[in-house]
Amino acid sequence: MKNLMIIAALALGSMTAFAQEETPTEEVAAVATEAVEAQDSFAEVAVEELPEAITAALATDHPGATISKAYVNEAAQYKLEVAKEDGTAVELYADAEGNWIEM
Repeated sequence: MKNLMIIAALALGSMTAFAQEETPTEEVAAVATEAVEAQDSFAEVAVEELPEAITAALATDHPGATISKAYVNEAAQYKLEVAKEDGTAVELYADAEGNWIEM
């Protein structure tokens, strides 16, 4: 009877040791990290190298704003660090044709 109890305890212990998997929280964190890495694949470019359409769209839609830094990714999407006229800093995203996009 003692041997039976010991075998049952060992069997139960070995089953729970192999039953551990990634929790949903860990999976969500991994996906979020991948999304951030994908979004941060921008390379800095000189403000002077921005397409004219982007600078024209900024002047039209955000008068008085100035671009402090600019970045571009492989899909020709631009991330702009902009200082607005009221002193607030914002990040704007645009395509090469000067259309504003959500990121």
